[in-house]
Amino acid sequence: MYTPELHYYKLSEDVIAFSTTRHGGASKGNYGELNINPYCGDDPAAITTNRQALCRTLNIEDSHLFLPHQVHDIECLAITEDFLQATPEQRQQLLEGKDALMTTLPHLCIGVSTADCIPVLLYDPRHHAKVAIHAGWRGTVSRIVKETFRKMQRVYGTLPEDALAVIGPGISLKNFEVGQEVYDDFALHGFDMRLLARKYPCRNNPTQEKWHINLPLCNQLQLESVGVPRSHIQQSGLCTYDNVGDFFSARRLGINSGRIYTGII
Repeated sequence: MYTPELHYYKLSEDVIAFSTTRHGGASKGNYGELNINPYCGDDPAAITTNRQALCRTLNIEDSHLFLPHQVHDIECLAITEDFLQATPEQRQQLLEGKDALMTTLPHLCIGVSTADCIPVLLYDPRHHAKVAIHAGWRGTVSRIVKETFRKMQRVYGTLPEDALAVIGPGISLKNFEVGQEVYDDFALHGFDMRLLARKYPCRNNPTQEKWHINLPLCNQLQLESVGVPRSHIQQSGLCTYDNVGDFFSARRLGINSGRIYTGII
């Protein structure tokens, strides 16, 4: 029997917030060991085994763990009683194309998959609202964290001063090398590149320099821009590229590799 190793966050006594590591599952190779993402090419039998092991660890039913099929957009799905009454096929259709989930229902685990992108968890203790967000660079440019928080406010009445946040494992500034077109996209969308970008020697040609962008900070600033206090935002400080032995990194392992699951119950 497998025992998943999880990285926990001290977000609130009312919730369990965590990210999976690579340890304690049945997957092999670049998917090894603990991958529950069914969209990245892993062995379906291993995914099922890993998912069941994770649910045992979290003490929840398999049908109460949710993972959307992310597409680097900004759509957020609310998990409601109506969703729970839907058939498995209907549920899967609703989860298609979503990059964020939110709910106030108890004993449910919502989460997102990443492997260098930035996972963000939000919790509103006043309304018991939980949110999980997948912020890749495209989602970050589109301000998915800010937009999802606005939806959290509309649906649940969340106040910025109540919100608690975790920014989980993702690629760090020094390892997120980008092309000029990515830098230009951030600049075009009004981000303060003096704060977020820096040039480093190019990985493939150290005689040249390329831009690097600080995705964790960029998503933190989006939360601050809507009024979430800086003291309520935890940065995990975990770089997936540097810590590929413990966390999946697509830039280190390739696209055909496992994914971290960052969730909240």
